[in-house]
Amino acid sequence: MTNASETDMRELISFQVSGQRYCVDIMDVREIRGWTQATPLPHAPDFMHGVINLRGAVLPIIDLAARFRLGPSTPTARHVVIVVSIEGKLVGLLVDAVCDILTVSEAQMQATPDMMGQDVQEFVEALLTVEERMIGLVRLPAIMPPAESIAA
Repeated sequence: MTNASETDMRELISFQVSGQRYCVDIMDVREIRGWTQATPLPHAPDFMHGVINLRGAVLPIIDLAARFRLGPSTPTARHVVIVVSIEGKLVGLLVDAVCDILTVSEAQMQATPDMMGQDVQEFVEALLTVEERMIGLVRLPAIMPPAESIAA
């Protein structure tokens, strides 16, 4: 093996949102499901697509394209829901497609450039280059809206 030890390696699941590649740590992923029609909720934020029944539990579905301010998705049978655990809560992330499982070292991850603005840094914690493509590592806690905005 190279000079990166196994403890420095991370497995990530990459996916596509509005033509861009992003990834999350595989340890945060609980399952990957095909698209299921969600039930919209009144007064929910624009990026909250609705909720679905996941084996008897209510699972909120967040449209990542809308959350990233890339415009709302129009889900089709080809879309995928990645069920992740964010701070102990299960949440479904609506994405266009799942692409790959990546094994990367911490050294391959680069900080998001300051000039990209706080909006980008809010949602992307690091960038990595894989086969000449830039992939953003999603900061999962930032995906969840502040509790006070939901209660309003």
